[in-house]
Amino acid sequence: MSPPGASMSQPTYLQQTVSLLSTVAGYVRLPALATSGIAAVLTSLLYFKQKTLIYPSHIPANARTEVPRPSQFGLRDFEELVIPTNDGEKLSAFYIRGPRRSRFADCTVIMFHGNAGNIGHRLPIARMLINSIGCNVFMLEYRGYGLSTGEPDEKGITLDAQTALDYLRSRAETRSHKLIVYGQSLGGAVSIKLVAKNQHGGDVVGLILENTFISMRALIPSVIPPAKYLTMLCHQVWPSESILPSITEVPILFLSGLQDEIVP
Repeated sequence: MSPPGASMSQPTYLQQTVSLLSTVAGYVRLPALATSGIAAVLTSLLYFKQKTLIYPSHIPANARTEVPRPSQFGLRDFEELVIPTNDGEKLSAFYIRGPRRSRFADCTVIMFHGNAGNIGHRLPIARMLINSIGCNVFMLEYRGYGLSTGEPDEKGITLDAQTALDYLRSRAETRSHKLIVYGQSLGGAVSIKLVAKNQHGGDVVGLILENTFISMRALIPSVIPPAKYLTMLCHQVWPSESILPSITEVPILFLSGLQDEIVP
């Protein structure tokens, strides 16, 4: 899916990489020595620069500094939070309350967003949930995204998700709430790991997955076809397909849009 607010006229890291790989693919008739050199460069790019490619947190422009606030979308009852992690990062988050007298006032949806952009770009979804259901919404910003500190990677983002859940479990207002974990695309992979680990606590009552992928390695060929033979170099695995069968205590709702431009 195109990052929220991204300009179609400005090439993203992903588009630049696709262009590069397509160009490389056109040199398959070069002498073996030349193609070996190109392969070495390509392999190095995919291995050492993959975090930049996989987590384009600076897209769209100013995504690290300009984060829309709930009040800009008519949401008045909210808190802007900074939550520390065990490894020293500080995570930005919104806690947005639904109507006080709603029948779902004791339910909080934990939102994990898709790639690129920041939590502010997903506020229209939070508003829709609050207005149509009456629940509360907690939106966490991964490390290296938006106003959160650090650099994103699979291990760190996994810790961020657990930090968010632990925060809600310890917060007086939400410690008795029913929790629904909702993840889009990359956020779906984050959500699967989190729920698999915490499903026996009794407070996580639902998991919603929207257009997520079965693993990062399985996604690469559909995004960058020339790199299909180099998928094992991907050390950001997100192995959702192998983790999902272990989730037996929490019901799962799968949502998938056929017009998604990235996730098949």
